[in-house]
Amino acid sequence: MMKLLRTLDRRPLLTVGDGRFLSVESHTVAFPDGKIVEDWGWVITPDFINVVAVTKAGEFLCFRQPKYAVDGLTLGIVGGYIEPGEDPLIAAQREMLEETGYVAETWRALGSYVVDANRGAGAAHFFLATGAEWRQPIDADDLEEQELLLLSRNEVEQALRAGEFKVLPWAACVAMALLTLET
Repeated sequence: MMKLLRTLDRRPLLTVGDGRFLSVESHTVAFPDGKIVEDWGWVITPDFINVVAVTKAGEFLCFRQPKYAVDGLTLGIVGGYIEPGEDPLIAAQREMLEETGYVAETWRALGSYVVDANRGAGAAHFFLATGAEWRQPIDADDLEEQELLLLSRNEVEQALRAGEFKVLPWAACVAMALLTLET
């Protein structure tokens, strides 16, 4: 049986603002062979959700938007941070309603994934929401401007292949949803 790495010590290095969205630590890590690494950088960010939402008519809810780390515009999907103590599914449902005004009949978890296997940076929780229908006006607090689009499956597949989902978790979530919808 494979042995795991262990954290022996952690030391804060940086806290941005109140630390809610970003802090950095230096860890002392012990390897199974006895090797010790004393300055292992560790990034702490909140866990987050991403949702691929499909309407009752089979249209995919996507956004066209700018993001600070992206050159130009990107296609995006519903996403947001999980509040402390909040269940990922509840966060996904809340974010979808806030960002799109839609609710969905059926929710399917597509998995939870570590963002960076060596540096932390939170966990991504992916969902597929189907049977979505409009319920209320958008009530999002996003900083960036975003345009809500209703795309066909073919348009989403083409955009994914063309690299138009320029943020890795979004591209991964869309790919997982498309694979899930095939079964």
